[in-house]
Amino acid sequence: TADVSGVCSALYELGGMTVMHDPSGCNSTYNTHDEIRWYDQDSLIFISGLTEIDAILGNDRKFIDDIEHAVRELHPKFIALAGSPIPFMNGTDFPAIAKVIETETGIPAFSVPTNGMHDYVYGAGIALEEIAKRFVEVPDSKKDGSFRSVNLLGVTPLDFGPQINVDIMKKNLQKYGWEVVSSWAMGDTLENLSRTGEVEMNLVVSSVGLPAAKILREKFGTPYVIGTPISGFTEELIQIMNKKIPHETEGRNEEKDNDSTAYLANRLSGVPEITLIGEAVTMGSLAAFIEKKYQKPVR
Repeated sequence: TADVSGVCSALYELGGMTVMHDPSGCNSTYNTHDEIRWYDQDSLIFISGLTEIDAILGNDRKFIDDIEHAVRELHPKFIALAGSPIPFMNGTDFPAIAKVIETETGIPAFSVPTNGMHDYVYGAGIALEEIAKRFVEVPDSKKDGSFRSVNLLGVTPLDFGPQINVDIMKKNLQKYGWEVVSSWAMGDTLENLSRTGEVEMNLVVSSVGLPAAKILREKFGTPYVIGTPISGFTEELIQIMNKKIPHETEGRNEEKDNDSTAYLANRLSGVPEITLIGEAVTMGSLAAFIEKKYQKPVR
């Protein structure tokens, strides 16, 4: 799944409007193949229908007018612009277009620098990073230590399927005394995400959540741990989360920070007998569980 689809997936439930600037073609497969939530709920996802003559002549005004017309009818909470190969080759200035739209409509608008040449992890990751940059508010105060709170970062159907799988992850954490404040971004709202700066910790459950985790650490000093709370691995993950709570994250370098990657702890050495192919964090967490259960090295 391409980076443009990743943007649409990450922002699907947040009440904004996502526009893929493209003739349609291959990007329409997001709507027909990549998104299971169409069965339960709608989202404002559009393809601009870029024509050959508008691409050649650089007619950005038509693109802007179409978006502003839709905005006046639909009143989204924000506008996200996602690029594709043709505007990428043309050098379309998406940040400038977003600024024009925001100025003329009064609705927050931003561009996500996709070009159809990367996978969904990249696109969804930088989309959630934009949400963390622009919409998460500075909290009045942190919760006291007795209330262990966490955000799940990097939750999309592209890795986790239907909502029931996300609910299971939340229950696994609740059994160990951790309350999930928000899920980025399935089964949640933009308003709830905007109030998540007060949590004790962010849990990066897939690579999609890593850019947002770094932004939230910069803005609020919130530490993060990387790993997926799947059955059979949650206990090890909780142990590392509990260790990180009292630790100060200010001034730690990137190499040390990566030591918080839960699934790298206590792995077996030797020639791998099993190889898992897929997104790095979920596969790494599954690998750690398989090693523990079967005592065979897994890559």
